[in-house]
Amino acid sequence: MALIRWNPGRELATWDPYGVFSRLESWRRDFDRMFDSLLRGGEEELTMWAPSADISESDDAYEVRLDLPGVSKDDVKITLENRTLCVQGERKQEKETKGKNYHRMERVYGSFQRTFTLPSTVKTDKIDAKFKDGVLTITLPKAEEAKPKQIEIKVD
Repeated sequence: MALIRWNPGRELATWDPYGVFSRLESWRRDFDRMFDSLLRGGEEELTMWAPSADISESDDAYEVRLDLPGVSKDDVKITLENRTLCVQGERKQEKETKGKNYHRMERVYGSFQRTFTLPSTVKTDKIDAKFKDGVLTITLPKAEEAKPKQIEIKVD
């Protein structure tokens, strides 16, 4: 028996024969970004981190909530390509450190990216995103045919 690595986004994912290719493309972009940064002499921060995400489902929609404390709304970008939702951005470090002697720095700064494969039942043209108090909430409405229906039982 083989152990399968737990993937927190798996609940939202459906089988996609092209999913492997979108993951490979994502890895290629990450590799290109890191390699380009090295060639430019480290202008871009290589630090990558992944914000925590909660994914929930109701009768009408899926909801993805990402914790992004210290990140500006303007530093976050959400894209959708081939049923893959990508949230990427950057948490910038303070540039002004005059008079500060840090004894410990535990917060992570730099770029982040999270990707989610969407089920075919999501109405991609109705996706909504809101940013409040450091939490990004993305609402993914379901198509009518995906919503549960109550079927009345008739007596003969």
